[in-house]
Amino acid sequence: MTNVTKVTPLADIEYIPYIDKNGQLPAIFSGKIGVYAIFNQTKILQFVGYSRDIYLSIKQHLVRQPQQCYWVKAQTIELPNRTNLETIQQAWIEENSSLPLGNRDNKQAWTQPINVIGLMTPEEKEKYYHPANDELAQTKLVKNIARRVEGEILLLLQNRGLQENLRFNPKLKEQGLLDLK
Repeated sequence: MTNVTKVTPLADIEYIPYIDKNGQLPAIFSGKIGVYAIFNQTKILQFVGYSRDIYLSIKQHLVRQPQQCYWVKAQTIELPNRTNLETIQQAWIEENSSLPLGNRDNKQAWTQPINVIGLMTPEEKEKYYHPANDELAQTKLVKNIARRVEGEILLLLQNRGLQENLRFNPKLKEQGLLDLK
């Protein structure tokens, strides 16, 4: 017999601020398995996901989509069970009556590392595609672009009051990718 988790309706779960008054993310989700829903500043559902560690997942989403992550709701479960997690996720999406933007075509922006190549300024593009550049020069430039984008994200989150220390994976920067370590 399988242990089926009861689905708590999304409307019955309290909104939790993404960044609390002390500048911290909701540590109550640290190490917790479950389904979570992310809302923008006006409490419009943006993304529904599930994770073996909700805290780490919402932290990644905050870096990838800082303008969309203001509120979170979650339902935790004791044992990892993909079927139960998917059931809750689907129930919440159906309750919303439309697929959230983050679960549609731009799902990659929510679930994959940030690709900084698409965020190059015109000057950076000119340098990157310059015929005299070799692979080493391009790698160096990509790393600098990643550092610039990282700085912009950190400044935005600092301006929102985030006090937590975020550390990006330095090895991914050479590939033009930004993700938390």
